[in-house]
Amino acid sequence: MHFVVILIESIIIGGLVGFAAGIGAARMFNAPTVQALGAFRTLGEMNAAQGDPASHFSFGLGFFFNAWASTVGAGAFTQDVTHRVIPNWSAAILLIKNKNLAETMHNPKKMGIMSALIGVVVVTFLNVTSSSIPASLQVTAVKVLVPAATVLINMVMPIIFWLAAIDAGRRSGLFGTVFGGMAALIMGNAVPGVVLGILIGKGVEEIGWTRITRIMLAAVILLFVLSAFFRSFDIQLLKEFGMRAPQWLQSWHNAIGG
Repeated sequence: MHFVVILIESIIIGGLVGFAAGIGAARMFNAPTVQALGAFRTLGEMNAAQGDPASHFSFGLGFFFNAWASTVGAGAFTQDVTHRVIPNWSAAILLIKNKNLAETMHNPKKMGIMSALIGVVVVTFLNVTSSSIPASLQVTAVKVLVPAATVLINMVMPIIFWLAAIDAGRRSGLFGTVFGGMAALIMGNAVPGVVLGILIGKGVEEIGWTRITRIMLAAVILLFVLSAFFRSFDIQLLKEFGMRAPQWLQSWHNAIGG
């Protein structure tokens, strides 16, 4: 009876979550004409796959293992389920038969329906397997899945996105390399920086150095500066060079960074 309850609840929740995630992801590509429910990283990551079904599927698969490990070990979903797994797998299935992005990945209706089906399968699988695995095996599963997912996310995915940036053009490759390197140093993962580099590079290639692209570049630089400050990257960098941080810099971190 307990299994049946989990199964029914998973189907309902998975369908609703998948439907909302699919529509939100598709509507992001139609902004600013319409408002969208989604995450900026989802937009960048789905764009980086460049409409290739295999890329969308493999990208979602990498985060699926991480989400599975979290569900089994901690009993809770990660944001990767809604932001990365469901949208990318839905896009992969739609793009197999039709490579027209406007009719598939950018179509809220088709993405909503397909994501609802994917959500049912994914959420049901995660919940059923999590509830079925004995507590003694959960620790073993986490020790196997988490390191594998960590290697994929921290080592394999940055390389894939960096190659996509280089393939997208000279400017995208340059910005992707620079921002990817900065993100790896500051955030520990190059993917956010490479994605931002691709967006800026493609924007410059398509519309040139306009007010919009300059604002985007300034916003990204400000993002890196703030991220470095609140992570105390400047303090750590000075220590790595064998230098002592000035007192005024320490005071800033104590007053603002907490």
